[in-house]
Amino acid sequence: MKWNTLVAASGLFAPSTALLRFGCARLTVQRLDPLVNPGQIPSAHLHQIIGGNSFNVSMDIAKHDLPTLSTCTSCQFSEDFSNYWTAVLYFRARNGTFKRVPQIPQQGIESTQGGMMVYYMSDALFDTAQKSKVTAFKPGFRMLVGDSSYSSRDQARDYRQLTYTCMENSASRSPESIGFPKGPCKMAIMANHRFPTCWDGVNLDTPNHRDHVAYPEVGTFESGGRCPSTHPVKIPQILLETVWDTSKFNKKEDWPTDGSQPFVWSSGDSTGFSSHADYVFGWKGDSLQKAMDGHTYVSAPMLKTQSIAEQNKCIVPDMVKEPIDGWLPKLPGDVMVK
Repeated sequence: MKWNTLVAASGLFAPSTALLRFGCARLTVQRLDPLVNPGQIPSAHLHQIIGGNSFNVSMDIAKHDLPTLSTCTSCQFSEDFSNYWTAVLYFRARNGTFKRVPQIPQQGIESTQGGMMVYYMSDALFDTAQKSKVTAFKPGFRMLVGDSSYSSRDQARDYRQLTYTCMENSASRSPESIGFPKGPCKMAIMANHRFPTCWDGVNLDTPNHRDHVAYPEVGTFESGGRCPSTHPVKIPQILLETVWDTSKFNKKEDWPTDGSQPFVWSSGDSTGFSSHADYVFGWKGDSLQKAMDGHTYVSAPMLKTQSIAEQNKCIVPDMVKEPIDGWLPKLPGDVMVK
């Protein structure tokens, strides 16, 4: 799907300098993946999803207008009907059973049910100036970062900054690792999903949901690295932070006898290298562009907000009837651990 090629070629992209940081409550947790497995019920593995309630088993780019079809969103900004999703973390006990790891809402969104913290940035996370110019996404835009089939460090090099933080307390943000932390984390494991920040300016999507976006040619987004000539348009960096409460599973007697870490993604990955996330743009009208043009840092007075109670009310019915909680003899979908 292509956007207006002439507009892309003309360079008519509005300058923007802003950082948005906001919480989104859980919309649903079920085996659906309208990007990788459109129309398939159920999809291969379990996902946690946030955002607008038009999320469905099939979200055709030409027919599925999220702001029009959604009646609510689980995100703080009520004009954001986008959908964001990642795999789900499980604990594998020594006896071979599995239990879903609960999520911890971050400071400021403590009452949300599950969910994630979402960032849209034009510069490094804690750069309050946010001087760089970025272009907001266009209707129909979608992308995928990471690969659920990866299981090695070399494979994970394809995607920059998909990391984990072994949290000692709620302020922990470093150090970051590429694979799962090797030992127990006092508070939690935070999964960090950073999406590519360069766009080809033409395609809203590509068959693999990856080729229309790219990482900077040199350096990183945070260091101001330039975009490659094939993907000249700088877009906001989306960062998803999910805090998994692994503290409930820190008893060494429950861990594998060989000392290896016991956490697995719902995709069956026990290394952490398969970390991945999906994004479908769904901001209403030009609200995101206005926010990114607003020279704001975290707060966004030009956007409408809703209460956490309203966020928590926004849910999607369960379309896949299967147990995902309690102690399970196998991962949902009978996914094998690798």
